[in-house]
Amino acid sequence: MKNYEMSREEKKFIKEYDITQYDRPSLTADMAVFAILTAEDATEYRKDPRKQLGVLMIRRGTFPYKDCYALPGGFARKDESIEETAFRELKEETSLESAFLEPFGMFSRPGRDPRGWIISQGFLALVDAEKYQIRAGTDAWEAKWFYINVEQDEMKKHVRKDSAEICTRYRLQLERDGERLSALVDEKRTFQSHHETVEYEIVEDDGFAFDHAEIILRAYLSLKARTAQSGRIVFDLMPELFTLNTLQEAHEIILGEKLLTPNFRRKMAPFVIETDELVTGPGHRPAKLFRRNLEAFYAMEG
Repeated sequence: MKNYEMSREEKKFIKEYDITQYDRPSLTADMAVFAILTAEDATEYRKDPRKQLGVLMIRRGTFPYKDCYALPGGFARKDESIEETAFRELKEETSLESAFLEPFGMFSRPGRDPRGWIISQGFLALVDAEKYQIRAGTDAWEAKWFYINVEQDEMKKHVRKDSAEICTRYRLQLERDGERLSALVDEKRTFQSHHETVEYEIVEDDGFAFDHAEIILRAYLSLKARTAQSGRIVFDLMPELFTLNTLQEAHEIILGEKLLTPNFRRKMAPFVIETDELVTGPGHRPAKLFRRNLEAFYAMEG
């Protein structure tokens, strides 16, 4: 296909075009980084340590929202894509590298940032928490994993002849080392002429900076939906070698329900390869270790 070439008239138009006649927003990337964490109270000698889902937070060292917790993130530069911004900020603020990183939502509500018109691209990020030692940098003075808990408080449905609304209230809680952050976030799904629109509103917010309670909730709901759909995404929370029990446990933590082991293993069978290695430990029978079957894992879905 021939590359597009501008005409002389178009080049003249571009040269004379005044982009400053329009207000321009700043663009940021904010990363909701999830990992499977070992619970603090998991001390029983002959049992597997209890695991929980965690999200990485940054205590802000500067205004606005100084001393509040925010997601790692920052402003885009002119010479980089928003994906490059996300990887750069994640490394600068936390030292995390090689994370699964995927855009999942744009956040542009007027007034979301007191500094001005700032639009944020939200990214869902997944890491193996045991692989990294996190540290804080730039405008952050503390990087910390929090255990995350999301509960559905209530749901109301309003069905009419040609439209419908489903209103769901979520209670988001983050907790670690005696610190607790909490928020209530409403989700409103509106169906009009078979088309769906979704809106979110933060009703209560205790300890979160900006609209990051909403970003965390939406990232969590995306992770949960992707886990229920195929489960492929969960592999990015795993170390290079893992047991099928730990893989199933990760699914159950995200979904919030127990899974039937035979059914789960049949579903995962195409995506794993058994190795010759075993994991052993006090009070445990040796368990086989597996790795991703990359050929099947990255195959196109039908």
